[in-house]
Amino acid sequence: MTTSPAGAAPVLPGLMLNKAHYPVTSLGPGTRAGIWTQGCTIGCAGCVSKDTWAADPAASVDVDALLGWLASLPQPLDGVTVSGGEPFQQPKALAALLQGVDVWRAGQGLSVDVLVYSGYSLSWLQREHPDILSNCDAVITGRYVERLNRPGLRWRGSANQRVTTLTELGHERYERAEEPAAGSPGMQVSVEGGRIWFIGIPGRGDMDRLDDQLRTAGITTGEVSWRS
Repeated sequence: MTTSPAGAAPVLPGLMLNKAHYPVTSLGPGTRAGIWTQGCTIGCAGCVSKDTWAADPAASVDVDALLGWLASLPQPLDGVTVSGGEPFQQPKALAALLQGVDVWRAGQGLSVDVLVYSGYSLSWLQREHPDILSNCDAVITGRYVERLNRPGLRWRGSANQRVTTLTELGHERYERAEEPAAGSPGMQVSVEGGRIWFIGIPGRGDMDRLDDQLRTAGITTGEVSWRS
């Protein structure tokens, strides 16, 4: 959090944002708000969100505006999922966002959990950003490894990724998250501003197969995130 002149309210850092969406039902339990940050230098091979890689200061939004959007959402709201991009590459803005969420849900008495995805290892996050982890109920950590993408993973892109619960609420919601899932949580489709968004974690090769099927049907996809 940056400082401001004496007597003035603190100025929250801006967050480079790719997308905010409600409702999200494919990235965590229940009905959720999804926030995707912009900017990632990890660059996992096979990532389907390559459009989130390039840092773009022009995409910066006020954290207060994001918090206002969250507070305006209708019920049900079971959780907030933050993904990317790489959220922890904007640590000041991410810390401000999660602190604001914590104050808001406590003030409203809401049982809203916070799940954050990161390509970094848990040990690195514990060493470098323990303050941010203190405002997370669960994290899913580790690079995406395309050859380890397989059916039955719940909310994870590849089997090496680790689900860690950090609070009692997180344990309640995510304690069985690494057990094989009976079925896929599925993908959501959202059409906004002339763009089609797929929300969720596809199986290995699913997006290329979708691209092929659309082409066969005479539909040209143009630029797509998994080939950006």
